[in-house]
Amino acid sequence: MRPGSPVIDARFYELIGPVAAAEIAAATGAVVVCGDAGALVAALAPLDQAGAGDLAFCEAVPKSGRIETAATACLVPPGGAAALPDGIVGLEVRAPKSVLAAAVARLVHLRTLAPGQPAVHPDAVLEDAVQVLPGAVIGAGARIGRGTVIGASATIGPGVCIGRDCQIGHGVRIACALIGDRVKIGSNSVIGEAGFGVTGLPENPVDVPQLGRVVIQDDVTLGALVAVDRAAFGETVVGLASKIDNFVHVGHNVRLGRGVVIAAFGGISGSTEVGDFVLMGGRVGIGDHHVIGERAILAAGSAVLSDVPAREIWQGYPAQPAMRWRREQVMLRRLAEPKKKS
Repeated sequence: MRPGSPVIDARFYELIGPVAAAEIAAATGAVVVCGDAGALVAALAPLDQAGAGDLAFCEAVPKSGRIETAATACLVPPGGAAALPDGIVGLEVRAPKSVLAAAVARLVHLRTLAPGQPAVHPDAVLEDAVQVLPGAVIGAGARIGRGTVIGASATIGPGVCIGRDCQIGHGVRIACALIGDRVKIGSNSVIGEAGFGVTGLPENPVDVPQLGRVVIQDDVTLGALVAVDRAAFGETVVGLASKIDNFVHVGHNVRLGRGVVIAAFGGISGSTEVGDFVLMGGRVGIGDHHVIGERAILAAGSAVLSDVPAREIWQGYPAQPAMRWRREQVMLRRLAEPKKKS
């Protein structure tokens, strides 16, 4: 087994390879078009982060006609192998992203609680004055800092690290996560569940494996029934001293800056970046892959479908600068008023 991967955190995932590229081809229905079918791969990684021993994937050949990667092997669409650098094993398949689950099953396993393990696994490390309330379970390799309270029926997965003086509420589930000091997590929140990655739409929706983690920095407060999804690769980050209300969803690969405040029922779609000290009212929704500038304010009920500049106030559906939205509402109201008879 490869000793480690720069992309996949071994505290949360077990690398079970290596396997030959030919075995990956058989599992995914791909065809080995170029390179050594016997070359060994041990982990999955994005194109730009893959190195020797990694399997990468490319959904579509770039307009430049060249796929830039240092992976040992790469899943590519039909005809894509010609765009790979010399020496890389080209595995051509109709929908590379749709077959990732089959490839991952040969390379990576998510570490889970051991059947029949005691409430606190012998390999877990708990500092002084940690309180574990009835019904809580702590997995192998977890580390809990001094003075932290683990609530009743909470589940702390293998390898999870929780800092000092934290308060983990009743029924909380944490997996694939690194949590700082003085963090508060409300009852029944879920940290580190798989992000919502789906491909093969619309005829054949397929779950895309999620192999990243969650990082929650110091002094963060999460309310009850909050969901923070782990990244597909890399990290989902909740920044220093951010405060998140009940019933909020933070999607995979989202990065929240310092001091972000999110009111109830907010939803942030995957790979969105939220700058420092952003304020979000209740029921704000943000589409994927957007950038919200620092100190921006998003008014309650806004649907953000584009980037938001720093320090601006946005409102509406779709959201836009607040003063423009208000003027439009006034104009629409006037248009809707019945005309007076002369």
